[in-house]
Amino acid sequence: RGLRHLAFAVADLDTAVRALENHGVAVEPIRLDELTGRRFTFFADPDGLPLELYET
Repeated sequence: RGLRHLAFAVADLDTAVRALENHGVAVEPIRLDELTGRRFTFFADPDGLPLELYET
C-alpha cells in the first residue's frame, strides 16, 4: 500500500524487453533517466499495475 510501482534492475534492457514482447507483453518505449543517464521502461503486471525495468 502506498507504493507507486516495483522496479527490477536488468543488465541488458533490450534483451529483457525483447523477452517480454516475445511473450506478448506490451512494453512502453524506452526512456532515459536524466539524473543517471541510464535507460528504463515500464510494463504492466496482469492486474494492470506498473512494473519498471531499469538498466544497470
